[in-house]
Amino acid sequence: MIPTPICDFVRRYAEDRPARLHMPGHKGRGPLGFERLDITEIDGADNLYAPEGIIAESEANASRLFGARTFYSAEGSSLAIRAMLALALSTRAPQARPVVLAGRNAHRAFLSAAALLDFDVDWLHPAPGDAYHSCTVAPEQVDAALARLGGRCAAVYLTSPDYLGHLAGIAAIAAVCRRRGTLLLVDNAHGAYLRFLSPSLHPMDLGADMCCDSAHKTLPAVTGAAYLHLRHGLPVADRRVKEMLALFGSSSPSYLILQSLDACNPCLEGLPGLLADFLPKLEALKRRLTDQGWVPVGNEPMKLTLAARASGWTGDDVALRLMDAGIYCEFHDPDFVTLMPTPWNDDADLERLEAVLADLSRPKSVDENVSGDGRASRLRETAPAYRAPKAAMSVREAAFAPRETLPAAKCAGRVLAAPALSCPPCVPIAVCGEVIDESVLCRLRYYGIETCDVVK
Repeated sequence: MIPTPICDFVRRYAEDRPARLHMPGHKGRGPLGFERLDITEIDGADNLYAPEGIIAESEANASRLFGARTFYSAEGSSLAIRAMLALALSTRAPQARPVVLAGRNAHRAFLSAAALLDFDVDWLHPAPGDAYHSCTVAPEQVDAALARLGGRCAAVYLTSPDYLGHLAGIAAIAAVCRRRGTLLLVDNAHGAYLRFLSPSLHPMDLGADMCCDSAHKTLPAVTGAAYLHLRHGLPVADRRVKEMLALFGSSSPSYLILQSLDACNPCLEGLPGLLADFLPKLEALKRRLTDQGWVPVGNEPMKLTLAARASGWTGDDVALRLMDAGIYCEFHDPDFVTLMPTPWNDDADLERLEAVLADLSRPKSVDENVSGDGRASRLRETAPAYRAPKAAMSVREAAFAPRETLPAAKCAGRVLAAPALSCPPCVPIAVCGEVIDESVLCRLRYYGIETCDVVK
């Protein structure tokens, strides 16, 4: 059994009923009930950004489980993303202004890193027919872009899995990056569990140099629990990794989140067995839904995304019907509805989901205005084709420029000062620094974004 040194220390401390003449102010008492386990960096509790004791031991346990150099984040994958981009830039000798080659479906945390670290972004754009929150990237596409950028490219940055459940071809792209002498960074926030499949589909096992995982998205950890992984042999000292995490992170990391990461380690030992039991059930559910007329998309094993329009509904309609039945999805928009079951959902959860979807799989004709709710007219809309916008400023210049908020319809020709987001999934429809043209306006209307922050 893997030990849990952080949890053990905090529990012993709470059981001793000490006089807490330190932060936080609740002193172990409060209305939520968990305050007794909420501490700060007292003697013996170690320091997340310079660990030598219980945190160092716990991170070493996680490193063995993931087969990488693993570091904790108590501020989600957003902190890990900023840190790994800073690390990638810091490995380069000073030269021309650096560029990161990135899939266009990057999370807003990537843009905040671009603003703070002031690098340029060369976008890998979605293929025709891709949704804005997906971005199919071929190894040949990456190879051609790296040849064009030459020595300016500091790293290739991909999001895999994406919100719809598509896995990128990490192994083939990693081979291209190695041949071109470029680091491969992966936002694997949705895929921490991939390490525990057989065979592993985790980016670190497929050749990535660095990646982040959100433990809270697919593992039994609380919100905010995440990992930053570096491959063994990458010439970056542990101390430097901690410096970059501290650069962007709070000096008061949550010990509740750190305990959750620590307690997760023993659970991960048994996760391969749980996945071997759960994933066939989910795959069988996908097959039954397909037989009923639903269209699952994506190749990620533990995500269920439905192309709702193909079954006569919008994703928003399906989400509302599910919510009426007490089932809450992860994400929905006019085209898709995404659900994220894990082995910690019981069979009854999947049965409830299937029952509601089975009832919806026989909708009335889309020509009928069902209950006067406008479903037919919404179904006749189609997602606007993606066209790459023109950049007028760098991400940093736009993010820190004076701005004003205007109705989206009045923003034609203006430059975005903040990314236009449909949240979740916090993937930009348009990026700060880009000109809002008619193509962008069409997408803003389609996804219901009514205002934009633009540069004055």
